[in-house]
Amino acid sequence: MPKKSPQSCIPLEPAPNEPEPTLDTLIPIVGIGASAGGLEAFEQFFRKVSVDSGIAYVLVSHLDPDHESMLADILGRVTKMPVIEAQDLMTVDPDHVYIIPPNREMAIFHRKIQLIIPDSKSGQQMKIDHFFRSLAQEQGDKAIGIIFSGTGTDGTLGLRAIQGGGGVTIVQDPAEAKYDGMPTSAINSGYATFILPIDQMPDHLISCVRNLFGSENFHAPASAEFPEFDKKGATSRILRIIRSKTGHDFSQYKKSTIHRRISRRMSIHGIDDIAIYVRYLEEHLDEVDTLFRELLINVTSFFRDPEAFDALKHDIIPELIKKRGEYEAFRVWVPGCSTGEEAYSLAIIIREVLDELGQDCKVQIYSTDIAEDVIAVARKGIYPPNIAADVSAERLKKFFIRNDAGFQVKKEIREMVIYATQNVIKDPPFTRLDLLSCRNLLIYLESELQARLISAFHYALKPGGILFLSSSESIGSCPDLFRPKNRKWKIYEASGIRGRGQTMMETPQLWADSHPKPLVLDNPSRPDTNLVEMTRRALLQTYAPPSVVTDEEGNILYVHGDTGKFLRPAQGQATLSVIEMAREGLNLDLRTAIFTAKTQKIMVTCKNLQVRTNGGFEGVDLEVRPIANLDSIPGGLIISFLLLNSPDHPDDFHQKRKVRGRISKPERVMELEQELQYTRENLQATVEEMQAANEELKSTNEELQSTNEELQSTNEELETSREELQSVNEEVMTVNAELQAKIEQLTVMQNDMKNLMSSTGIGTIFLDIDLAIRRFTPEATKIYKLVPFDVGRSLADIKSMIIQDTLLEEAQSVLDSLIPQEKEVQGFDNRQYVVRIMPYRTLDNVIDGIVLTFIDITSRKIAEEEAILNREYAESIVDTVREPLLVLDSSLTVVSANRSYFRIFQTMQEEIVGRNLTEIEGNRWNIPEIISILQKILPEKTSFEDLEVNLMLPEIGKKTFILNAQVIPEKNRESSLILLAMEEKSD
Repeated sequence: MPKKSPQSCIPLEPAPNEPEPTLDTLIPIVGIGASAGGLEAFEQFFRKVSVDSGIAYVLVSHLDPDHESMLADILGRVTKMPVIEAQDLMTVDPDHVYIIPPNREMAIFHRKIQLIIPDSKSGQQMKIDHFFRSLAQEQGDKAIGIIFSGTGTDGTLGLRAIQGGGGVTIVQDPAEAKYDGMPTSAINSGYATFILPIDQMPDHLISCVRNLFGSENFHAPASAEFPEFDKKGATSRILRIIRSKTGHDFSQYKKSTIHRRISRRMSIHGIDDIAIYVRYLEEHLDEVDTLFRELLINVTSFFRDPEAFDALKHDIIPELIKKRGEYEAFRVWVPGCSTGEEAYSLAIIIREVLDELGQDCKVQIYSTDIAEDVIAVARKGIYPPNIAADVSAERLKKFFIRNDAGFQVKKEIREMVIYATQNVIKDPPFTRLDLLSCRNLLIYLESELQARLISAFHYALKPGGILFLSSSESIGSCPDLFRPKNRKWKIYEASGIRGRGQTMMETPQLWADSHPKPLVLDNPSRPDTNLVEMTRRALLQTYAPPSVVTDEEGNILYVHGDTGKFLRPAQGQATLSVIEMAREGLNLDLRTAIFTAKTQKIMVTCKNLQVRTNGGFEGVDLEVRPIANLDSIPGGLIISFLLLNSPDHPDDFHQKRKVRGRISKPERVMELEQELQYTRENLQATVEEMQAANEELKSTNEELQSTNEELQSTNEELETSREELQSVNEEVMTVNAELQAKIEQLTVMQNDMKNLMSSTGIGTIFLDIDLAIRRFTPEATKIYKLVPFDVGRSLADIKSMIIQDTLLEEAQSVLDSLIPQEKEVQGFDNRQYVVRIMPYRTLDNVIDGIVLTFIDITSRKIAEEEAILNREYAESIVDTVREPLLVLDSSLTVVSANRSYFRIFQTMQEEIVGRNLTEIEGNRWNIPEIISILQKILPEKTSFEDLEVNLMLPEIGKKTFILNAQVIPEKNRESSLILLAMEEKSD
């Protein structure tokens, strides 16, 4: 029998007429949750993951709400995928990594991230559960959730939602995890599809996505397509295997649900042919049990759809309680209860309504399920701390007890719920119910079976009883059986009209010696049920003696007939104990009879008991009989009272007259009466003393209970403080891991900077805002006599090796003006330096000191002086040559000329130097032949000789010159020069 979907207004499984989501609207989204120790797991995982798989990753970690997260920056160095800190309404894209921001809870809806600020009053935050639940709703049977290292239980209920929706869950191997709390919690709860070390997760993840989305929608190639169901009746064979192994028939369950569950198990085992999976089931019976459990969809939560439970609490249950008879129990049935959250939710709101109305009554909540293992969990009533997301802090404090495992439902609430194994499809229903809650069960069944169950539910309810369904369910084809009370939250009232053909099942029998009645179907000739019931009650009222039904402790559950002559309210605090309510002369024998009947399971009869009534003593026969075949009252008793002068038992009445007739001595009678009176008085005194002692014990017990409640309250406060400290500790661990990773990165960067600064050979001194030394390079010790201990001292205290050192004044000027300066200085050792003084700027562009750099230019200065000397030497030689000379560069620009040229051509240096050869002296050298030859000299590394040219000289006339050109290598130039020599030709 299927269980419930997780807490949400949207069911995990689609409603009957709701279209399936298409692959076009879904992309593979993997949710990953981690806490303490998660950073190392994230880094290890993303080093192995492919960067172009088409998968989107959403990371949810416990972060310090007041500390900026560095997780995106750290993981950005590990993977080439974009790593982004999520923003509200951001669209999730494939091959991206999204990280939850600090102090936010995250959900996903239609591929968009939704961020909310968590409620600080809600206690421990379960951010991973919150996101996983939304992911299960978004992706359905294609959701994938992963749990990494962490403490606590966050993520367990989230995996439960994913697995319940048919998705895949992966948990890190606890032996590998740095902190195994979260992985162990998920594994022990049974919500881990795979338990793997991180190195193996990427390959399994790719395989899962292939199976879930198909090879055509996934980048990586797949070996087979999605399995084709009902091929050769494979699905029917699987259902027959399950029926033969478990005895439960799933043939009338929705085929789409069955197919999804089977395909999920096939993908887990890597099987792509359903025929092969059938053989696998036949050979592995443990797989049959696993598939059976997954078909049940074991997912539920406390107060699912809180608004629906509020409507039930305020509008429905008070009205039902007010209509209940004076001694009538309030009866509820929860079929398909799973692990009990829904049943306990109903018990809590019923208890709250009773407290608000100031009433008290017996509440019987029958909670049934087909699976014995979940019933065992429900009976214990122990749930993980994650339920704090579904249960308010006030209810947690009032109705739950904290323990090491999480929260346990208090005994007073657990006693309201009776758990039993039942198949709602084939087993008889409970009857005379005030409320029947069946949520997210019908949506998994075919319409024919839904109609049968709706009819059975109507039979189980009293006229005017309430049927509570989920938002995805309805009464279908049986509108005449129920009237809507709240259409939005699917709350219906039983009409009490029984249609022809409706299934009727007799109630369980009270008596141990009775035989079960056969199943009876309605037919037109059968009397109306109301007439049958009225006849039965009339016969009982006429012929059955006054009786009460009690539980095994003797507390009255039901009263039949007038018991006023035998029972009366006891003095003091109100009680329903039949022993304390028994009249004088009845209580001792009643106590003994109850004990004997309860322990020996036999009927006990006490004859001719003298009971004080309003008019004196009367003879009474007492009969105590154990109740059998009634699961609702285990160990129950039925106690009947019969007056001896009652016309119902004339034999006892005549026997009494015979006994009285044999008494012939009045004195003896008086003596016996006096002894009896004395004995009664002694007994009464003893009883009063015992009652006084009992009252003292009760008072002591109440004080102990009060002390225990105070200790429990203190323990809960300590537990809450421990949880808060644990949460803070997890956040600190995460921050510490991020800082440790950042320190390692900074260490590498510092080593790089140290080697860089040492390898440049540039002396550098970092000064703070007060011109005190912050750091310096080894080269700087040649300019200032610095040692490592000088860090923190003012630079003014250090001896300088610079002649006329004014650097500190200039540094202060740079601080004031923020204008960098550069100058050349000389040391006492005749070495020369270029000093740059620049402001020290932080990453936030804040001026926080001065940077002094010293570049040694001694070698350059020496080379420049040597070049100047060489140039002057060469120019003096050239000037002594009598022929005119021109030095040209590659663009034929005049670099220099000798004195003979200036003299012969009667020009000056400023007129030709720096100008093109074709432009000087009235374009006299603009001769195409000469220009063409000169332009080829440098590229071709050639020269020419004896080239005659006729030139017109001022005041002299026409002259003929013989030109010679040669390449001159130049060290300090990017290209060589051309030396053009001119020799005047004599006539």
